[in-house]
Amino acid sequence: MTRRSIGFPLTIGIVLTLIAVSLAVGWQILVVADLGPVARGLTTVQWLLIGLGSLFFILIIVGLVGLCAWVVREMRVNQRQQAFLDAVTHEMKTPLASMRLFLETLGRHDLAPDRRKAFLGRMEEDVERLEHTVTQVLAAARSEASVRRPRGGSVDLVAVLTESIEAIRDRHGLAEDAIRLEHESPVAAAGDPVELGVVFRNLLENAVKYSEPPVEVRVRLSLSGEGRVQVEIADRGIGIERRELRKIFQRFYRVGRDVQRHAAGLGLGLFIVGNLVRRQGGRVVARSEGSGRGSRFVVTLRAAEAARSRRALEAAPQAGRAV
Repeated sequence: MTRRSIGFPLTIGIVLTLIAVSLAVGWQILVVADLGPVARGLTTVQWLLIGLGSLFFILIIVGLVGLCAWVVREMRVNQRQQAFLDAVTHEMKTPLASMRLFLETLGRHDLAPDRRKAFLGRMEEDVERLEHTVTQVLAAARSEASVRRPRGGSVDLVAVLTESIEAIRDRHGLAEDAIRLEHESPVAAAGDPVELGVVFRNLLENAVKYSEPPVEVRVRLSLSGEGRVQVEIADRGIGIERRELRKIFQRFYRVGRDVQRHAAGLGLGLFIVGNLVRRQGGRVVARSEGSGRGSRFVVTLRAAEAARSRRALEAAPQAGRAV
């Protein structure tokens, strides 16, 4: 379904709404102005019927506006679903076709060891690409399956972030300084380490994928007020337009066509991030100054009890000196 097809139902809805408003206004003018003497002689029941008629007109107008908005929203969701299906098809057919070609070549020819090793390496990359696609789809399904209370266990965020950073570095063959972690001391948060690992890997994957070489991603971990922990992942990539910042966490949503041409994707990564962070009792926000100016994602989580206690002890001497 193309974007152009949204214009027809939108136009119909606007025209019908304008007709309903014109009828309502004209009817009121006819009753109150042109038939003023008659209107003054109307009984209470007749005035009640006029009031009910006006109310029904208002309800019809509100219903038309709501129906039009719902139809447009559903059509856009269908567009994103179609784009998602196209992306999944591409992400699966491309590595499968590549592996089939390599297998046929290996089966028909007696290749040199170095050549065979290169083919096996490419096939391994294709398998990883397929595995990543399937993992994203399954993670999206599980992330919205049911909302449960966040676990109260303590998670070492430094360890989780370090593991996630190493995984992304290995996957993209990045240098050690391409992704750097900044933290003052060990920080613990309350949550599920597996789900938080999925969150950070998705955010780091996006930061790398939408960055021009050389990749430069900075991860900053810190304690904030009111028993909260913040993880900020900043890149110097292609950025996000401000009007898109609140939409990017929607399922299947991908930003403008220029960004879609820059890198392939399913439109599920940030949807998974948003759902999983909420399940930990936290929140995630996206910030960017616009196209070409990089982006920042700030994940705020509940600090573990040990972290809260340590912060309170550190603040106690300062409070004593202030007194």
